[in-house]
Amino acid sequence: MSFEGFLLILLVISGAVWALEAASLRKHRPQGQAQPWWVEYSISFFPVILIVFLLRSFLVEPFKIPSGSMIPTLLVGDYILVNKYDYGIRLPVIHTKIVKIGEPRRGDVIVFRYPDDPSLDYIKRVIGVPGDTVEYRDKRLIINGHLVPEQRIADYLSRSTMQYYRRYVEDLDGVKHEILIDKDAPAYVPRPRAFPFENDCHYNNSGVTCKVPPGHYFVMGDNRDNSSDSRFWGFVPEANIVGKAFFIWLNLDDLGRFGAFH
Repeated sequence: MSFEGFLLILLVISGAVWALEAASLRKHRPQGQAQPWWVEYSISFFPVILIVFLLRSFLVEPFKIPSGSMIPTLLVGDYILVNKYDYGIRLPVIHTKIVKIGEPRRGDVIVFRYPDDPSLDYIKRVIGVPGDTVEYRDKRLIINGHLVPEQRIADYLSRSTMQYYRRYVEDLDGVKHEILIDKDAPAYVPRPRAFPFENDCHYNNSGVTCKVPPGHYFVMGDNRDNSSDSRFWGFVPEANIVGKAFFIWLNLDDLGRFGAFH
């Protein structure tokens, strides 16, 4: 069961006890008799649970970065906030969109439910939107026939592997962000397992070319040679998108990591 589902169950139970106490229980309780513990706790926690549920369902939701696929933008252990309304309002638990507000754009960092296992949340950068032709050839990104500008800067030293990686500033539709390239990793992308619309992708020794189908997105990690993403398991359906990641609020290993990111 997801945390969201668990929170909903707590909300329903505590809300039912709160309503029952207001409508009936207190009227039939002898004067001066204390509330049963389960009534007292339910009434106390119901407003708190309601506020938390509404906030994380419709406004912002916290996530913790579990892997290094988004280094150097996001590090393992970063606690981030995800905007839940930028792309539309969805009903909690069933995730059905009821109000359309906006759509993901190239360069956005998004959290989504992994297509192969929706119980898992992934975070990647949007590279291609519906209708785009995305090429990743010889470790260069080409969108709709245009080479995405990048500028090499000082190499990045990974604290986990104690290796240096080539670091670039990539400009994706005006969204400037850093990416890492492992010069020793091969350029080709191993043929992945089957996925929806796999015939829209073509693989060769230099990389992969994909035509993004309607209602789907092509995503990649900023740590390009250490990321499991659309190159390997396919496109992200719009229905799987949770929201736009936008703010780092804590990292216990580096308390200075705080603020917005792109």
